Amino acid sequence: MGLPDGLTLEGLRQDRILDEAFATGDPLKLMRLFGITEATAMRYVTAAYPARTAKLPW
Repeated sequence: MGLPDGLTLEGLRQDRILDEAFATGDPLKLMRLFGITEATAMRYVTAAYPARTAKLPW
């Protein structure tokens, strides 16, 4: 038995990371929990909270 049509393991992982970004807004927690880079963690936090991160220097 596999995954339902249209679902992938990578898609599920991305959804879980985004859910955690909404829950905490903490890029360091995302990095530690999921083993992702700082840049990737910030992309997820920015997606979850665009108004909060709009003025950060890039």
